[in-house]
Amino acid sequence: MLAGVALAVLPLFLLESFHLFQLTMAVIMALAVLGLNIVSGYNGQISLGHGAFFAVGAYVTAILMSHLDWSFWATLAPSAAICGLVGYGVGFPALRLGGLYLALTTFSLAVAVPQILKHKAIEDWTGGVQGLFITKPEPPTWLPLAITADQWMYLVTVGIAAACFLLAWNLIRGRIGRALMATRDHPTAAEAMGMDTATLKTRAFATSAMITGIAGSLSAVAVEFVAPDSFTFGVSITLFVGMVVGGVASILGSLFGGLFVLFVPNIAEAISKAAPGVIYGIILIAFLFILPDGFAGLLRRIAAKLRGR
Repeated sequence: MLAGVALAVLPLFLLESFHLFQLTMAVIMALAVLGLNIVSGYNGQISLGHGAFFAVGAYVTAILMSHLDWSFWATLAPSAAICGLVGYGVGFPALRLGGLYLALTTFSLAVAVPQILKHKAIEDWTGGVQGLFITKPEPPTWLPLAITADQWMYLVTVGIAAACFLLAWNLIRGRIGRALMATRDHPTAAEAMGMDTATLKTRAFATSAMITGIAGSLSAVAVEFVAPDSFTFGVSITLFVGMVVGGVASILGSLFGGLFVLFVPNIAEAISKAAPGVIYGIILIAFLFILPDGFAGLLRRIAAKLRGR
C-alpha cells in the first residue's frame, strides 16, 4: 500500500510539467478503459460508444464550471449521475440486441453525440463548434508543499482513479461481479438459476458509463477545454484498443491499456513523423501477436509459473 502511494507521488518530483500532464491524461484514459471493461470485458456486451459517455461527462463539468461557476469538485456527482442515466437508457437496447447489433447501436451513439453538441438549439450552453474554456483548480493552501496547478491536477486524478479502481475491484470480486460474468459466459444458465439478467445488463451499462463520465470530467479540467471535435468516434476506438491491449476482463489491465493508448502514438510519431499511423499499427499488431490475451494475460502466466515453482 505504502509502496503504491510512493510510486504514485514520485512523478511529482521527477517529471516536468508537460510529461506530468501526459501521465495525468494516461491515468484518465485508464479510468475510461476501466469503465468500458466492466460492460464489455466482464458483462460481454460489445460497446463502441463509450466515447459518447466520455464526452457527456466532460461537457457536464465544463458547462457547470463555465456557465454556473461551480467548482470542479461539485461537478463530479452531477456528471456521474447524468452519465449513469444515459448509460441506463442505452442499456435497454442491450436487452434485445447483442453482439454486432449492439455494437452498431452504440456506434451510432458515438457518432451522434458530437453532432448534437454542435446543434444550434444548445450551442449557447455547449459553445457550439468553438467549445468551452475552463481552468484547472488551484492547489489548496493547506498543503505542506507548494505545488503547481498541474501537479495538483495529477494528484487529484490519481486519487479519484484509485478510488474508482478499488470500487470496481470490490464490485467484480463480489456477488455482483460473479453474476455479471455468469451472464456473459452462460446467459441461459444464469436465467435458469434465477438471475435477473435484464437488470444486470442495464446496471452494468449505467456503472460503466458513470466511471467513463468521471474520466471525461477529469479530462475536461486537465485539458482546460472541450469541443465536439475532441470527442469523435476515434475516442471510442481508442478505449476499445486500450481494453484489448491491457487485457479483457482485467482491472489491472485497464491501467496498462490507458498507458498504451496515450504513449504509444507519441512513440510512433517520434519514430516517423511522415507516417505515424503506420508505425502505430505495426506496434499494435506486433503487441497483439506476442500477447494475444493482453498485458493482464502476461501477468497471469508469470504468476502461474511462480506458483508452480
